[in-house]
Amino acid sequence: MKVKIITAVLLAATGFFFTLTLRADNMALMGPVKSVYNHYLKIQADLANDSLKGVPAEANAIAEAVRGDSMKMLPENVAAQAQTLAKATDLAAARAAFKPLSGSLIQYLGGHNAKGAYVEFYCPMAKAGWLQAGKDTANPYMGQAGLTCGIVKN
Repeated sequence: MKVKIITAVLLAATGFFFTLTLRADNMALMGPVKSVYNHYLKIQADLANDSLKGVPAEANAIAEAVRGDSMKMLPENVAAQAQTLAKATDLAAARAAFKPLSGSLIQYLGGHNAKGAYVEFYCPMAKAGWLQAGKDTANPYMGQAGLTCGIVKN
Protein backbone atom coordinates (compact mmCIF):
# COMPACT_ATOMS: atom_id res chain seq x y z
CA MET A 1 0.00 0.00 0.00
CA LYS A 2 2.81 2.42 0.93
CA VAL A 3 4.58 1.66 -2.34
CA LYS A 4 1.44 2.51 -4.33
CA ILE A 5 1.01 5.81 -2.48
CA ILE A 6 4.68 6.76 -2.92
CA THR A 7 4.52 5.83 -6.61
CA ALA A 8 1.36 7.90 -7.07
CA VAL A 9 2.94 10.90 -5.32
CA LEU A 10 6.10 10.63 -7.44
CA LEU A 11 4.11 10.39 -10.67
CA ALA A 12 2.01 13.39 -9.68
CA ALA A 13 5.11 15.42 -8.80
CA THR A 14 6.79 14.48 -12.08
CA GLY A 15 3.72 15.54 -14.04
CA PHE A 16 3.51 18.79 -12.10
CA PHE A 17 7.13 19.72 -12.81
CA PHE A 18 6.81 18.68 -16.45
CA THR A 19 3.74 20.91 -16.76
CA LEU A 20 5.62 23.82 -15.17
CA THR A 21 8.47 23.36 -17.65
CA LEU A 22 6.06 23.33 -20.58
CA ARG A 23 4.32 26.43 -19.24
CA ALA A 24 7.67 28.23 -18.91
CA ASP A 25 8.51 27.30 -22.51
CA ASN A 26 5.09 28.46 -23.71
CA MET A 27 5.20 31.68 -21.66
CA ALA A 28 8.58 32.64 -23.10
CA LEU A 29 7.23 32.15 -26.64
CA MET A 30 3.89 33.88 -26.31
CA GLY A 31 2.59 36.63 -28.57
CA PRO A 32 5.23 39.00 -29.88
CA VAL A 33 8.13 36.75 -28.87
CA LYS A 34 6.70 33.87 -30.90
CA SER A 35 6.30 36.21 -33.86
CA VAL A 36 9.90 37.42 -33.50
CA TYR A 37 11.16 33.85 -33.19
CA ASN A 38 9.25 32.72 -36.30
CA HIS A 39 10.65 35.61 -38.38
CA TYR A 40 14.11 34.92 -36.96
CA LEU A 41 13.93 31.26 -38.06
CA LYS A 42 13.14 32.34 -41.63
CA ILE A 43 16.17 34.64 -41.62
CA GLN A 44 18.35 31.86 -40.22
CA ALA A 45 17.21 29.53 -43.02
CA ASP A 46 17.77 32.18 -45.72
CA LEU A 47 21.30 32.92 -44.52
CA ALA A 48 22.10 29.20 -44.29
CA ASN A 49 21.03 28.98 -47.95
CA ASP A 50 23.27 31.95 -48.90
CA SER A 51 20.20 34.06 -49.67
CA LEU A 52 19.16 37.58 -48.70
CA LYS A 53 15.80 37.22 -50.45
CA GLY A 54 13.48 37.35 -47.42
CA VAL A 55 15.89 38.83 -44.89
CA PRO A 56 14.91 42.54 -45.05
CA ALA A 57 11.17 41.84 -44.78
CA GLU A 58 11.60 39.34 -41.94
CA ALA A 59 14.00 41.63 -40.06
CA ASN A 60 11.60 44.57 -40.44
CA ALA A 61 8.80 42.35 -39.12
CA ILE A 62 10.92 41.56 -36.06
CA ALA A 63 11.49 45.26 -35.40
CA GLU A 64 7.77 46.00 -35.78
CA ALA A 65 6.79 43.14 -33.45
CA VAL A 66 9.19 44.35 -30.75
CA ARG A 67 8.14 47.98 -31.05
CA GLY A 68 4.45 47.06 -31.13
CA ASP A 69 4.65 44.87 -28.03
CA SER A 70 2.72 46.66 -25.29
CA MET A 71 4.02 44.17 -22.70
CA LYS A 72 7.65 45.01 -23.63
CA MET A 73 8.72 41.38 -23.39
CA LEU A 74 11.85 41.79 -25.51
CA PRO A 75 14.38 44.58 -24.99
CA GLU A 76 14.29 47.50 -27.43
CA ASN A 77 17.81 46.69 -28.67
CA VAL A 78 16.32 43.67 -30.49
CA ALA A 79 14.36 46.08 -32.71
CA ALA A 80 17.50 48.11 -33.43
CA GLN A 81 19.47 44.94 -34.21
CA ALA A 82 16.73 43.78 -36.57
CA GLN A 83 16.71 47.16 -38.33
CA THR A 84 20.47 46.92 -38.85
CA LEU A 85 19.98 43.46 -40.35
CA ALA A 86 17.18 44.74 -42.59
CA LYS A 87 19.57 47.31 -44.08
CA ALA A 88 22.28 44.78 -44.94
CA THR A 89 23.10 44.82 -48.64
CA ASP A 90 25.20 41.66 -48.86
CA LEU A 91 25.59 38.32 -47.10
CA ALA A 92 28.66 39.38 -45.13
CA ALA A 93 26.86 42.42 -43.67
CA ALA A 94 23.70 40.38 -43.00
CA ARG A 95 25.65 37.69 -41.20
CA ALA A 96 27.50 40.27 -39.12
CA ALA A 97 24.17 41.89 -38.16
CA PHE A 98 22.64 38.48 -37.41
CA LYS A 99 25.19 37.81 -34.63
CA PRO A 100 23.98 40.39 -32.08
CA LEU A 101 20.33 39.64 -32.89
CA SER A 102 20.99 35.95 -32.25
CA GLY A 103 22.83 36.77 -29.04
CA SER A 104 19.93 38.83 -27.73
CA LEU A 105 17.35 36.15 -28.52
CA ILE A 106 19.52 33.40 -27.03
CA GLN A 107 19.91 35.48 -23.88
CA TYR A 108 16.18 36.22 -23.67
CA LEU A 109 15.01 32.64 -24.21
CA GLY A 110 17.71 31.22 -21.93
CA GLY A 111 16.71 33.66 -19.19
CA HIS A 112 13.08 32.59 -19.49
CA ASN A 113 13.67 28.84 -19.23
CA ALA A 114 12.45 28.12 -22.75
CA LYS A 115 15.13 25.54 -23.55
CA GLY A 116 12.62 23.05 -24.95
CA ALA A 117 11.29 25.58 -27.44
CA TYR A 118 14.43 25.87 -29.57
CA VAL A 119 17.81 24.37 -30.34
CA GLU A 120 20.86 26.55 -29.73
CA PHE A 121 23.95 26.09 -31.88
CA TYR A 122 27.42 27.58 -31.75
CA CYS A 123 29.89 27.97 -34.63
CA PRO A 124 33.49 28.10 -33.38
CA MET A 125 34.67 29.44 -36.76
CA ALA A 126 32.24 32.39 -36.68
CA LYS A 127 32.50 32.65 -32.88
CA ALA A 128 28.74 33.08 -32.71
CA GLY A 129 25.58 31.23 -31.78
CA TRP A 130 22.17 30.95 -33.36
CA LEU A 131 18.78 29.33 -32.83
CA GLN A 132 17.03 26.69 -34.89
CA ALA A 133 13.84 24.70 -34.69
CA GLY A 134 15.57 21.34 -35.31
CA LYS A 135 18.86 19.58 -34.62
CA ASP A 136 20.08 19.30 -38.22
CA THR A 137 22.81 21.93 -38.37
CA ALA A 138 22.16 24.73 -40.87
CA ASN A 139 24.83 27.33 -40.15
CA PRO A 140 23.68 30.84 -41.10
CA TYR A 141 27.19 32.28 -40.72
CA MET A 142 28.93 29.86 -43.08
CA GLY A 143 26.09 29.10 -45.47
CA GLN A 144 26.56 26.31 -47.98
CA ALA A 145 30.37 26.44 -47.58
CA GLY A 146 30.09 25.24 -43.98
CA LEU A 147 26.45 24.33 -43.52
CA THR A 148 27.07 21.57 -40.98
CA CYS A 149 29.67 23.47 -38.95
CA GLY A 150 28.16 23.92 -35.53
CA ILE A 151 27.81 22.45 -32.07
CA VAL A 152 24.44 21.87 -30.40
CA LYS A 153 24.42 23.78 -27.10
CA ASN A 154 21.15 22.44 -25.61
